[in-house]
Formats: sequence, structure tokens, C-alpha cells
Amino acid sequence: MENLIALRNLVLAPYILKASALIGVSRKVGGNQFRHSFATLGILLDYKYHDNSILLKASLLHDCVEDINMNLDEIRSIDEDGPDVVNLVLEVTKKLTETKEEYCNRLKYASTNAKILKCADRISNLTDLHLDTHTDKKILEYLFQTEKYILPLAREVNIDFERELIDLIIKRKIMCQNDGR
Repeated sequence: MENLIALRNLVLAPYILKASALIGVSRKVGGNQFRHSFATLGILLDYKYHDNSILLKASLLHDCVEDINMNLDEIRSIDEDGPDVVNLVLEVTKKLTETKEEYCNRLKYASTNAKILKCADRISNLTDLHLDTHTDKKILEYLFQTEKYILPLAREVNIDFERELIDLIIKRKIMCQNDGR
């Protein structure tokens, strides 16, 4: 019942409208970043983060800084959560000056919300990894990165994230082994 009340009072519409700017940003796997943001939101809801409005709102915008030139002041002014949503989005955003390894290492020291959001984002990304859009080598590199950097975050914030990530890693490795490329 508490989850129902939390969701009933959650106002996502302004964040959805902002995230709709991602419709024009295509993904290598097909579709667009807008759908990926909804997939990330769905993962968080699946894992019962119903009462964390900042996390849910940030999930819709987590790729907006990297993928489009979104006005962060507009997001800050949406509602009382706006400033915290922007801070969380910035925390999970890879800086232009960072290597992927530096970014992943920085996440070790991120807030709990940032670690949760990164795990949900990675689950969505792993779900979208397919042999028709990525080479075996690229998939295996991404899986290694997940094992090295994201699994420890998952272990820290939600053991169920860790289980799902391990399952996705195993299935993607089998997929690559069966490919024979």
C-alpha cells in the first residue's frame, strides 16, 4: 500500500516531457534513448524503488547531458526535486575529460542513488546487447567492464541487481561462444 501511495503522488510528466528530447537520439541497437530511459525507469520500479522520487526522475534524464545539450537550469526549476535530480544526473554522467576507466573508478565513490541508477542503466544496456549490432569482441569487453566495475556497485546497493547482472553476463558470454565469429 505504501508503494501505491508513493507512486500515486509521484509527478513524472514534466520529466517525461524533458526526456522526450531523447527521441531523436538513436541507439546502435535500434530504437532511441527515450525508450532506454523508460527501460531504466522500469527496472527501478521492478526493484521497488517506488518511494525514491529523485532516483526515478533522474532515470528518465540520466543520458541527457551526454547525448543532448539539455538546459540543466530548466530541470532544476521543474519542482522541489529538480536540483537533486540534476545533481544525480551529473553524478552518473561521464565527463568529457574522463576515460571510461576513470569514470568507472569514480563511481566507486558515488552516492548510493548514483550506484543504483548506474546498475539499472547497465541492466538495460546489457539487455540490449545483441550480436547483430555488436561484435563478440565489443560485447566481451563490455561484459568485462561490467564484472570489474559495476558488479561491485551492485553488490553494495542491491544483491538482486548483482544476481541479474551475473545472469545477463553469463547469457551474453554463452551467446558470444555460440556465435563462432
